Formats: sequence, C-alpha cells, structure tokens
Amino acid sequence: MFSIAGCLPVLLAFCGAPLLFSVINRTKAKFAGRRGAPWLQPYFELAKLLRKSAVYSRTTTPLFTLGPMVSCAATATALLFVPLSGVAPVFAFPGDVLWVVYLLGTSRFFMVLAALDTGSSFEGMGANREVFFSALAEPALLLSLTTLAVWSQSLSLGGIYGNLGAVVLAPAAGPPLLLVAAALLIVFLAENARIPVDDPTTHLELTMIHEVMILDHSGPDFALIQYAASLRLWLLGSLLVGVVVPWRSAGLVLNVLAGCTCLFLLAVLTGIIESVMARLRLVRVPEFLIAASVLSIVALVLMMR
Repeated sequence: MFSIAGCLPVLLAFCGAPLLFSVINRTKAKFAGRRGAPWLQPYFELAKLLRKSAVYSRTTTPLFTLGPMVSCAATATALLFVPLSGVAPVFAFPGDVLWVVYLLGTSRFFMVLAALDTGSSFEGMGANREVFFSALAEPALLLSLTTLAVWSQSLSLGGIYGNLGAVVLAPAAGPPLLLVAAALLIVFLAENARIPVDDPTTHLELTMIHEVMILDHSGPDFALIQYAASLRLWLLGSLLVGVVVPWRSAGLVLNVLAGCTCLFLLAVLTGIIESVMARLRLVRVPEFLIAASVLSIVALVLMMR
C-alpha cells in the first residue's frame, strides 16, 4: 500500500533529523551552564565532512566503503514504513514490522563488517560489543511491537499505530502501554548509543562501544554514518512517540506538527537523562537491556489476558 500523505513526515525526517542532535546537545549545555553550539551545527559538520576527502588504509577492501552507504540506505528505507503521529507511512504491507527490524539489523551488520574489515583489534572489540548489546536490544524491540500488534490485530506498523487511539480507550490498556513505552525508551537509548548505555562523546577507549567502529572512517563516509545515526534517532523516536501520544486529530498538518513536537521533546528528555545520569558500567548494560525485554514480556502477558 502506498500513501502520498506519508511523504511529508519522511521529507521532514530527511531534512530535520540532524536537528535532534542539536536539541540534545543544547539541553546538555543548559544543564552545564554553557551556551551550547549553534542550532545548525550538525548541518555545518555534515557539510564540512562532505567537502573533505576520505582516507583509506591499505588493509581495507571495498567492504569498508560499502558499510556507511548500506547503513544509511537501509535506515532511510526503514523510515518509509514508519508512521508519525497517526500519519500513514509511505509504504505498508502485512508483516512490515519485521521488515523494519531487519533493515535496522542490516544497517548494523554492514557497519560491523566495515569495522572488522580494517583489521584492527580495537575496532573488532567495538564490533563485538555492538553485536552483543544489539542481540539484547532487538528482542525487546520485537517483543514491544509484537505486544502492540496483538492488541491492534495488525501486522503492519501503519495499522498498529493507527489503531492505538482506540486501544487506549480500553480499560486494561494503560499498564501494558506504559510497560511498552518504558521498554521502547530503553531500546531508543541503547540503539542510538546514548547514556546510560553508551556515550557518543567519550574519549575513554576501553569504554567505547559504537564510536570504536567508526574511528577509521572519514570524509563523506563519516558524514553518511552521522546522517544515518540521526535518521535512526528519528525512526526509533517515532515508534516511542506513537505509543506515548496515541491521540490523533483530523488534519494531516496538525498530526505532523504534533509528531515533530513530540520528537523534539523526546530529544530534550534524552538530553536531561544524559545530564542527570552517569553511564552504566559495561557489566551492567546487559542487565539494563534484559530489563527492556522483561517489561515487554510482562506487557504481552497483560495484553493477552
């Protein structure tokens, strides 16, 4: 199924996703008593990287350059199947829930291959951590979406989030939806390498996770990685916002504006979390991610009662 109305949120995502990083960084700057970088700083950095030339090691193969391209393309494709605040996605079909998760997994898979292609034991360590933690985060994401699918009787993200307004009116829907929202928040922080799971600004080599894998990338390749990260932030944020704010209006523009506003508020919440919390020790991160799966399982059991 194709929806022309869904093109508007996708275009806004392609153009405005880097602004989410600005909101997070400005929020953290306010908590630290600083002014913060300009609002358009992510765009300036992307433009600067695109003007530079990439540097490649003699040990790398074409797989190293393929990783950022496939990662960005897979994330952008997944956005076409994700609704925003009740607006139908561009494309939809029964089972696209799994398709979106597989696309996100494909994005990560090629980035891991690119990291391993460098032949660096340090990047191999980061790839190992990335795969391990993603193996704990992806079940939580799938279980959360399965819970919503069971309640809405739909296997399409458009159908699931389109029916959430009616689901909320059910007397027993409140606790399961809160548990799903909590699980999706944990997945949102983990999949986007945010505190308390990871710190995108860390310089401590032994505690790096995602940042380790992209140390050898530069120029346009690194720009693709950063842009794909902003799209992933928007995508997972849309899934969380759709659960927390399921009410819709009759107008397309109002729904899109409400969805974008909620996404930027989620970015503010992310900045607050990173300002008031410390990063978890690596040995505690698996427990944190397993908690998301447990919350999803409890929500699924409550939904099926």
